[in-house]
Formats: sequence, structure tokens, C-alpha cells
Amino acid sequence: MEHSAPLIIWANFFSDLAVDLPARGVLEHWAEQAPRKVWLIRPGDVLVTPVPPGPEFLAHACELLDVPDGSVTVVTVPQLPGMTMADAVERAGLTERLGALAAERQGARLLPVALDRATVALAARLGLRVAPYGPAGVTASAVDTAYRLNTKAGFRAVAGELGIRVPPGRVCPGGGLTATVRAMLGRYERVVVKPDRSAGGCGLTFLSRADPAPGPIGNGTSGTWVVERCLDVARSVSVQLITGPGSATRVVHSGEMRTAAGSYTGYVSPLHGVARRTVRELERWGTALGAYLAARGYAGPYGLDAVVATDGTLYATESNVRRTATTTPQAMVERLARAAGFEDRAWLVASGRTPAARGFADTLRQLRAEGLAWSPGRGEGVVLYGDAPADGRSWRYAVIGPGHTRVAEIETALARALAFPPSSGER
Repeated sequence: MEHSAPLIIWANFFSDLAVDLPARGVLEHWAEQAPRKVWLIRPGDVLVTPVPPGPEFLAHACELLDVPDGSVTVVTVPQLPGMTMADAVERAGLTERLGALAAERQGARLLPVALDRATVALAARLGLRVAPYGPAGVTASAVDTAYRLNTKAGFRAVAGELGIRVPPGRVCPGGGLTATVRAMLGRYERVVVKPDRSAGGCGLTFLSRADPAPGPIGNGTSGTWVVERCLDVARSVSVQLITGPGSATRVVHSGEMRTAAGSYTGYVSPLHGVARRTVRELERWGTALGAYLAARGYAGPYGLDAVVATDGTLYATESNVRRTATTTPQAMVERLARAAGFEDRAWLVASGRTPAARGFADTLRQLRAEGLAWSPGRGEGVVLYGDAPADGRSWRYAVIGPGHTRVAEIETALARALAFPPSSGER
């Protein structure tokens, strides 16, 4: 991601766009990933985050990115239950400080993870333009469309308009959920129950005819739910794109998601081992969705998730109209590779668990001693993409290489070096 004017990188993982605010545990888990937004920084930028990056991690990222020490300002926002990050800024009395930081940076723009209403309102109060929007700013239509397309029901409705294939399913209110599940199990052997506003596989419930008769599911009384046929899935895939009014929608990257019980655990890019016609169909759907978004004023990144069934049929499962879990690592990989003079790198992000707790500096030293750390000269290696984990054991990492085979070899060597159990990292 290139930018000339300074950015205020807004790591608003506490947002009501993708997940309802009462889902505090989910939001707190996501917020642990906020420090990795350091991979977007350039000199003069400001990172606003609910979880600050550790000093060793920040120094390492700045070294790899060639960003001078001390040239980036970090503002930590104490998060309060049930609040968006924008609201927490106001409650913590940080609005004036952010305004001063913005005033010191001519032409500064706000780069949010999620285009939620509270963020757009705060940007307006601060006199900040939201990236990548132009002087006209963010329209109400763009925000409304982002909210709608970050729900399962909203996506299914738009998919129907655009000719995008989705799994057979029904949308229902909470009061009718149990009856809907029973009716769907009358037609299909297995179903999956999804909260309308959720992401990353959070809140999914899998049921089959072999289970006891389902009683109340979820809260059973409120909200909107989607009940879908549970497909026999061979691959979980996605395409990430960027769009905007007056600009062509383009594919940024595609890949395969690593999942466990329907939840996201990692990603491998670019997408490979899938029929070319399937890749074309996925990209065509993503492009059609981009045109829909742009026509309603939305500008910026978004993703389309899908599954390839065992019979080879592609089904779209959801859209994520925001910066997704793969947007930042892709930007990091592209930036590191280009600076080293390489193009078209394969990469993955995943996590592994060490037998004992260890610190960031010690782990980085071992990677360097083993010859596994990112090497600009070779254009390959491991990057400790996330900060040191709170438990000292659950390490997030990225692997970059010239192709999928080499990336897999490096990941295997990493797992051996850090003694990850077989279930970590690789599937």
C-alpha cells in the first residue's frame, strides 16, 4: 500500500461493523491482533490501537520496513465494554490529542480497519479525510452498504441479485430459529447455524439429523440468523479486491483459508491447486460485488469468502467489506519483497504453539541462527508477523518464498526449530 501523506492508522477492532458489540470476548480476541498494523506504517504515521505493540516487536518491524526509530507515534486507547473504539477515544479524553497529531501532519488521512459509523463521525469532527475517499468524503450510502454486506442475510440477498451461488439456506428471526433448523434438517443431513453479524467463523453451530432433537439455539429469541445446508467442503477459499467509485475494481490477491471447525486459523496465497475455471468464477463474483459496492459509494478493500465442495462446485459464503485478516499481511509481503527486488512471492500466515513460554527477542535470535528469518538477499524466510503472544507460546508468523513448495519447506523447518506440535501451523 503506497501513500504520500501521513496516515492515522485506525486499528478499530472494537467495531459494530463485523460483530455485534456485546460479543466482547470475540472483539477482545481480535484486538490482540491490532499490533500487527505496524506493518502499514511509514515515517510520520500515527498508529491508534487498543493494544500497543511491544517495543521489541515495533523495533523489529521498523528495521525490516526501513522506518527510522521514533518516527511513528503510537496512541493506545483504553477499551471500554460495549463501545466502539471511536466512542472509547471520546470517553478517554483523547480526541484533542488526536486532533493535535492530525494538525501537525498536513494532509493526514484516517485509515480504518472497519468503516463503522462512529469512526466516520469522529473523522468528521477531527477534520480528517477517511482513506481512500476523496474530498467529498464518505457517503451515508457507502456506510449503510458496508454494514449490510457484513451480514450473512445482506450478503445472501445481494448475491441473489448478482447471480452469485450460495449454499441453500434460510434467513429467520431468533424466535423462529429452532423451527427453521428442524425444517432444514428435514431436507438436509447437516446444517450450519450462523449469527447474522459475525466473522471469522465465530458463533457457528453445526447440527445433523443424528444429533438429539435441537432445543433453543443461540439466544433463541432475538436477532437475525441464517441456517444453511452444511456442504461437504474440499477447500475454503477467498479473493480480496479493492474498488471505488470511478475506479476499476481489481483483484489484489486470492488464497486458501486454513480452518478448524469452521473458524479461520491461517491463509496461503496465491490460490493454487484449484481448477482455473473455479478461480475465474471466484474472481468474477468478487468483481461483480465490487461494482455493486462502488455504485453505492464504497471505496477500499473487501473480500469474498467461498468454499469448493467435494463435487467441485463453488459456493460463496460471505463478504467482508473492510480490511480483512489477510489485507495487512499481503501489504507487508509485497512491501518487503519489492524493497528486496523480488516480485510474485508466495506466502502464508499461520500460528504455532511452543512447548514453553519464550520472549520475542529470543525467538527472533533462534530464527536468525537457524537461517529461517526473512532474508532480503534470498527473498524468503519467516517474519514474526504478530507481536509476542500474551502466553509466550502461541506465535503468529508469516512465511514468504518464491513458490508454494519452498514456503512449505520453510514452514516445516520452522515447526521443527520451535518444536510446534504436528497440529500447529500446517494442517
